[in-house]
Amino acid sequence: MFWLTEDAVLVCMHEMGRVSIEATQTLVTIMGRRVLVHDNPERRDINGCPNVVPPMRACVTTLVVRQGYSPFLRIEQEPVCLDSVRGLTDGTPPGFVEYKVRHAGQDLVSEVA
Repeated sequence: MFWLTEDAVLVCMHEMGRVSIEATQTLVTIMGRRVLVHDNPERRDINGCPNVVPPMRACVTTLVVRQGYSPFLRIEQEPVCLDSVRGLTDGTPPGFVEYKVRHAGQDLVSEVA
């Protein structure tokens, strides 16, 4: 599983809504791009979700990551985000619409379990 960087592409399950990424740590980079750690994908804006036909609600924010934090690797005591990151969005139907990684932002560094 590849580590996520600030260039990672995360999308809602509707495939058009793109998650705004912000890396919070500055200690570790891959090819000059900061690695994402715990909670970087959470509470982020989602732009462009096409799920706007009433009574549906477009995905506009990511919620807590449900899977995809490394159980082994940490940076400044925070687990590294892997390309298996998945969590729910605030879109409808509630508790169903997920976000996922389309691209890790790099293809050099991975975790081997």
